[in-house]
Amino acid sequence: MQVSIESSEGLERVIKVEVPADKIEQEVSKRIKDASGKVKLNGFRAGKVPLKVVKQRFGAGIRQEVVGDTINRSFYEAVTKESLQPAGQPSIDSVQMEEGKDLSFKATFEVYPEVKVSGLDDLEVTQYTTEIGDSDIDKMIETLRESQAKFTEVERAAVEKDQVTIDFLGKKNGEPFEGGEGKDHKLVLGSNTMIPGFEDGIVGMKPGDSKTISVTFPEDYQSEELKGADATFDIDVKKVEEKILPELNDDFFKNFGVAEGGLENFKVEVSKNMEREKQKAIKAKTKEQVMDALLEKNAFDVPKALISSEIDGLRNQMIQQYGAAAKNIDAKSILPDEMFQEQAKKRVALGLLLSTLIKTEKLTADKDKVRALIEEQASTYETPEEVINYYYSNEQMLQNIEAAALEDQVVDFVIEKANTTTESVDYQTLMARPQGQQ
Repeated sequence: MQVSIESSEGLERVIKVEVPADKIEQEVSKRIKDASGKVKLNGFRAGKVPLKVVKQRFGAGIRQEVVGDTINRSFYEAVTKESLQPAGQPSIDSVQMEEGKDLSFKATFEVYPEVKVSGLDDLEVTQYTTEIGDSDIDKMIETLRESQAKFTEVERAAVEKDQVTIDFLGKKNGEPFEGGEGKDHKLVLGSNTMIPGFEDGIVGMKPGDSKTISVTFPEDYQSEELKGADATFDIDVKKVEEKILPELNDDFFKNFGVAEGGLENFKVEVSKNMEREKQKAIKAKTKEQVMDALLEKNAFDVPKALISSEIDGLRNQMIQQYGAAAKNIDAKSILPDEMFQEQAKKRVALGLLLSTLIKTEKLTADKDKVRALIEEQASTYETPEEVINYYYSNEQMLQNIEAAALEDQVVDFVIEKANTTTESVDYQTLMARPQGQQ
């Protein structure tokens, strides 16, 4: 087999591979002979079909099969010979496969980049601390009450926090626009789920009222046609409902797994849960800083094939979230590649950086960290020990936890090298999601 590199630009490689004709012919002859002992043809006893007949009937197909297998095998032999590490599947073209002549083809593919992690001593990482006060616990309890709220129909004018049922029709330049119509739409006033001005325009309306309001779409609105556009909405209010919060009593506490001890014990349990969430948030914010800093200090080309594969994975995750409703959708038209491009590129780059650090620093998953992560997952269940045993008996789930532990160890390793500062923030600031993050 002869191998020659015809092109080498960036991460892309083009190689030409030639395989001697005699190797192809030997394999074709072998498979025809094997087939003659198995095929059944009218007029011949099983296993007694002449080679000539087998070749006439099945030779072309067998040759095609041999060529395909040879291309696959010889490609990987070729990249091994040239010490290349393909990222993704190759594109095969210029195939020459004439009988009696050497097989030749060209393979175009990307290789993994050479990743070297540097600049750890220059990284700046802020580690946050916070104390959970009584006011934080009270706010959390109010949030829990809000989550259990019910709505009761009233005949008065709508005020903030009421839920209204409305029909609406949006118009731009006097003409209805796509996606601007809703029927029997339920909306909590003050939830800020609609564009600015929409909910404010409904405050003061009563059941049966109709009104046209004027709004301006935000400059960053998802629809290109509506970015920054002036529009009107014809609104019909069909129902107004007042929010009723549940009482802080034993029935309410039982909904959150607190069967006894009244309000005081409920506050203790809420505080414990807030403490767990606090630690998760601190860990997540520290990890995010480390990952962003690693990417900033270590830029490199990322294989397009890996990005494409990651995009497919992210799209499938989103489709699964929609469940049965997504079975018949054209995923790529509704969720185009561009939607996931930056996230996919970042994830692939981080994966390569982390795997490089793990390899160079010879890191392995620490058993104590793995156990701690499993216990953390199990702590929210009624029978933690059963959950722990399940993790250790399920190889796939255990591998996922080990990967998470290893990632945490990489973060710890980077923090040890980086310049770290400590900043105290209040609980609400710590738990707030960045704008645009769901």
